[in-house]
Amino acid sequence: MPAFTNICTMLPFDQKLLSEIGKELLKNEQTIAVAESVTTGMIQQAMGSIKDAMQFYQGGITTYNIPQKFRHLGVEPIAAEKCNAVSGAVASQMALGVSALFGSHWGIGITGYASPVPESGNRLFAYFAIAFRKKVLAEKILHHRKKTDSVADVQLTYVNAVLAALHKVLSS
Repeated sequence: MPAFTNICTMLPFDQKLLSEIGKELLKNEQTIAVAESVTTGMIQQAMGSIKDAMQFYQGGITTYNIPQKFRHLGVEPIAAEKCNAVSGAVASQMALGVSALFGSHWGIGITGYASPVPESGNRLFAYFAIAFRKKVLAEKILHHRKKTDSVADVQLTYVNAVLAALHKVLSS
């Protein structure tokens, strides 16, 4: 059996939550785009898996290094260099930048660490931001305490937290 046939079991996104996100965006006739680093496209996959996604999901971009974050999303490179491009400010710039890049109402940005590295003090954390109409509505840090988890498990934890936060903002 080809590996892609079991993609839903490999990436167990909360389908009920995704459906509610899609319904809110459709109801309000709003669009969304995603900029990722640490989650390497998993939020994009989640958004694209929602029924009728083509009516609200504008697209996404994965940028792993500072030059690409600057070039495509307008992240300020000097400040990004000081924090290895992992901060609330960088996540906010990514959310605003992807919204502008794709012409969407909403933008999500996420950057962080999914494996222990010296630059993070061997800690696992990520910053995400949610922007709406050129204004950041949420900017938060996520901590992951289990350093023994696989990179994919850490990423999935971040994805689910961002989706829950997006749903909360959309529903308020």
